[in-house]
Amino acid sequence: MTAPAPSGRRTVSEGRRPRPQAAFGLAGRYLALCLMLVVMLGPIVWQFLTSLRGRGENVYDGVLPSRPTLGNYARVAESFPLFQYVGNTLTVAVLAVVSNCVFAAMGGYALSRADWRGRKAVFTVLVATLMFPFEAVMISMFLTVRSMGLVDTLIGVWLPGAVSVLNLLIMRAAFLAVPGELEEAAVLDGANEWQRFTRVFVPSAKGALAVVCITSFMGAWDDFLWPLIVLSSSDNYTLQLGLKTLAGATTVNDQRLIAAGAIAALAPMMLLFFALQRFFFRGVGEGALKT
Repeated sequence: MTAPAPSGRRTVSEGRRPRPQAAFGLAGRYLALCLMLVVMLGPIVWQFLTSLRGRGENVYDGVLPSRPTLGNYARVAESFPLFQYVGNTLTVAVLAVVSNCVFAAMGGYALSRADWRGRKAVFTVLVATLMFPFEAVMISMFLTVRSMGLVDTLIGVWLPGAVSVLNLLIMRAAFLAVPGELEEAAVLDGANEWQRFTRVFVPSAKGALAVVCITSFMGAWDDFLWPLIVLSSSDNYTLQLGLKTLAGATTVNDQRLIAAGAIAALAPMMLLFFALQRFFFRGVGEGALKT
């Protein structure tokens, strides 16, 4: 004779039955995600579809263009020096990415590992600077750039954003997450300070470096106010200033051209994100030491 199963234990068939509350909760989450997707991607999709409409087609006539064409992108390149503005913006963005990755990594390592007097005070001051908006310091920044003779130059556009405090704090948090045993093992192997930084900490913070790279590129690519203050010659305009002149020109009053210019400005950032998304979603603290 076999003993009866305890009354409190569920059978296998009962445990596999889906719960109505869980099904409704899952459907609600998917519905919320779909609504967020529509809200976030809706304007971008609308701009892209607008850029594909022909000259004789009404912009607000339906959702899909009746005769899609890529001629608006060619017209944008003919309306103003698009490639020159893209080159100027790309120069500033590349300089910002390189300087932020290098200086933020070195500063984050110094704030996370090096033991020196006044480290906590410096960290407190850096955090306090995040409370001040850009509008509160842009006049002093302009006076500093002007005193250095960098007005109306791409170096003057790049220099204030050479290193961001937020990126420095991101790298500091990433280096704090590196186990101390890895550093101790490197010290026992005879690695000096620079070797520990380049061979232990930097490879363990690839996710944080990807975040710094993407945010630095986006900040330099999308910046409009600071280039507007510094630059005065149209030959040094960035892409955002060029698009502003395109939208405000009296001879150009075509929403199709403005939409095509906006999509052309958005495309490099999307390509960069898709190229680095594997490292971006890896996380700040993830990483391993490879031998």
